[in-house]
Amino acid sequence: MATAEEALMKKSGDIYRSILHDGADNTTQWRHGAPPTYDSVNQLFEQGRTKEWPKGSLEEVVQNAIKSWEMELSHKIRLQDFKTINPDKFKLIVNGRKGLSGEETLGLGSYNALLKSSLPKEFQWYKADEETFESSHDAFRSAFPRGFAWEVLSVYSGPPVISFKFRHWGFFEGPFKGHAPTGEKVEFLGLGVLQVDESLRAEEVEIYYDPAELFGGLLKEPLISPSRSESEDSTVDVAAAAAAAHGCPFSK
Repeated sequence: MATAEEALMKKSGDIYRSILHDGADNTTQWRHGAPPTYDSVNQLFEQGRTKEWPKGSLEEVVQNAIKSWEMELSHKIRLQDFKTINPDKFKLIVNGRKGLSGEETLGLGSYNALLKSSLPKEFQWYKADEETFESSHDAFRSAFPRGFAWEVLSVYSGPPVISFKFRHWGFFEGPFKGHAPTGEKVEFLGLGVLQVDESLRAEEVEIYYDPAELFGGLLKEPLISPSRSESEDSTVDVAAAAAAAHGCPFSK
C-alpha cells in the first residue's frame, strides 16, 4: 500500500526514479520520444513488496538506484545521457560471464544482457542471441502486462562496494513466446554486487540468479501458436536444461 507521503509525491513525479524528470534537460534522447511512465509497475510494486524501507535508508537508496538504472537502460538511447553509471568504467557481469561494457549492455537491452547463456542451444529456454532489443522487451511486456516489479530484500554492505539481495516478480497474464499465460505470480531471487564512484554512479554491477526460477513459470503451459522461434522453444525440456547446469546453481 502506498503511504500518504508517497501519494502526495507522485503528483510531482516518479518517487522511485527521481532522475526521470530531474532538471530541465531537453537534450536527452528517449527511445520512444518521451520519458516513460511507471504507474502500473509502481502499483504492482507497492501492492506486492515484502519490505518497506525507511526514507533515506541505504536499502531505499540502493533500491531506487537500481530502478533508475533499469529505466535509463530501457528508455535512453545514448550512454552520454545516463546519470546512474560511470560510462567510462561501467561493466555488467551476470552469473560469472564475461563483463559487458556500457555500450554493449545498451545495445543488447536489459533482458538480453541478463538472459544470455553459454548452455548448448538445445538447453536454452530463451535464445538471447536471436533476439533484438525490441523483440526482447516486446516478449516480456506481453507476458507481464502490469510490469515486472523489483525490490531490495537486504543490503549487506555500504558504498563503495554494495552487496544486496533482491526479488523480481510479476503476474504471467499474457502469452510468452507462444506459451499460454497462467495468471500466476512468477518471481525469482538474486544477489548483486554494485561498485560505485564518489558520486554513487555504478562502475561495475554483478548479478547472480537462477534463470530456471523465471522460466519455470513462463514455460509451464504448452505452446498455443507457432512463431519464428517458438517451434524450437517447444522442444526445450526445462528439467533437462536444469540437469545440464546442475554443477552450478547459476547457469552461465
